[in-house]
Amino acid sequence: MNTTTHRSRRGRLALAGAALTATSALALTGCMSFTVDAGEVTGPASGGGVGFDDIQSATIQIEAVGTFVSPEMGGYEAAGRGSGFLISDDGLAVTNNHVVVGAGTLKVWRGGDTSETLNAKVLGSSECLDLAVIQLQEDDYPYFDWHKGDITTATDVYAAGFPLGDPEFTMTRGIVSKADTSVDTPWASLDHVIEHDARIRGGNSGGPLVDAEGKLIGVNYAGNDLHDQNLAIHRDEVQQVLDQLAEGESVLSLGINGTGLMTEEGEGLGIWVNSVASGSAADTAGVEPGDLITKMEGVSVGTDGTMADYCDVLRTHGQDATLGVELYRPADGIYYTGQFNGEPVEGVSVASEAGASSGGSGGSGGSGGSGGNAGAAADFVSVVDDTGSVTVDVPEAWSSLDTSVYTDPRGGEWARIDASTDIDAFASGWSVPGVSVMAAPAATATIQPEEWLQMTADYLTQSGCTTEAIDEYSDDLHAGVFQYWTGCGETGASYLMLAAYSNDGEYLIVLSVTALSDDDITAIDRALGSFQAAF
Repeated sequence: MNTTTHRSRRGRLALAGAALTATSALALTGCMSFTVDAGEVTGPASGGGVGFDDIQSATIQIEAVGTFVSPEMGGYEAAGRGSGFLISDDGLAVTNNHVVVGAGTLKVWRGGDTSETLNAKVLGSSECLDLAVIQLQEDDYPYFDWHKGDITTATDVYAAGFPLGDPEFTMTRGIVSKADTSVDTPWASLDHVIEHDARIRGGNSGGPLVDAEGKLIGVNYAGNDLHDQNLAIHRDEVQQVLDQLAEGESVLSLGINGTGLMTEEGEGLGIWVNSVASGSAADTAGVEPGDLITKMEGVSVGTDGTMADYCDVLRTHGQDATLGVELYRPADGIYYTGQFNGEPVEGVSVASEAGASSGGSGGSGGSGGSGGNAGAAADFVSVVDDTGSVTVDVPEAWSSLDTSVYTDPRGGEWARIDASTDIDAFASGWSVPGVSVMAAPAATATIQPEEWLQMTADYLTQSGCTTEAIDEYSDDLHAGVFQYWTGCGETGASYLMLAAYSNDGEYLIVLSVTALSDDDITAIDRALGSFQAAF
């Protein structure tokens, strides 16, 4: 017997039902505002930056076009709009990271004038500070000056921009309610934030917050209608990194447009990657839009639904350090490990970690000519048992199903999914691949995890199987044991069995997979990356 020692970590990330529960700056509704008519765009006031009457002329609307991936909608090509503002006469402008990073193209309109479309490129950005500096095509532009002196509570402020993607310029008025506070949101982690009640809505992101003279005091980036809370990145936070961003250096950034992801029950899952900046550390590491970053340098990130832990790792080690990363890729149901600024991420396979490979050479075929090919990695479907208690992803080709209740030798009843290319051949031998998932409430489970493995071992030994690995198993929701066998039956198939309790002690789940080819090994990892039970 060749026994390996390792611990597998497979998180059950119920992404199908997951939702972003924190309010996003892009999902605001309702405000009391006054609208400034979009008239002729004028130049800067004499003596430098624009005055209050010319705020519109130095405020820009930005359209970011590209392919993004959301937890709810999957991949889509979209054109999202936000705001920004000019800070120099040669076209340097400030906006939010979440407005521009990862976009394929940027289009800019100034002051509500849609007759002229300007081009722009991102110079530097920060996902932790939710800041980005962009450069417009060369021209002579009006621009803002910065407020000088302290920013105090009750200061009159105005939020300018283009809410709801409308090209009509809008301003709202309010006062500073908190002059300097720290705030963590799903898409940023800031030490210096201004809280105010000048209402901002989706599309205001990246726009200027100014005083009664039209001087900049912050960059709007988030709001919450329910609590009448509107947030702007503090002037001092912006000015501290502005030169670096303008010179093309990113700050507290690995190049993602990310969001803390939470379940509907409020459980933090990680940092969802909406898009990735080409050439960034994340891009070089192999991170893709639609990935969920779960750990960095051994620290779980996004557990509270914010970017706080992610950004704390960057503040501790620096963005240029070699940083270990673990992520889950729902597109293929596999976990990946690797490094930022080091070794690119690679998929983690329970079977390969156990030192095993599929025993067959594609399968000898069963009744009806069924072979061992699980199909392409993308050809998976989700299957639910008859009671609605158990789900698992299986290759689309494994369409022969048994989802009825299973009664064990001791009379216990289990919710069950058996899936294969031929369910009868799967149940009677080793000629076809397949998966079996069973679950029962802990209170009624008649067979314990170790007993399941022992009962199965007797049959496997008779079939000529050899143990490759036996070890403890743990993931985000389960803990138990698993065993991996090879050389089973006349086809030399591989077989994995896992038996584990849910961490809350509510149920016991048993999963087994028969594999005849390397594609079927992929099916093992997909099954481990997708099985769920609820009682």
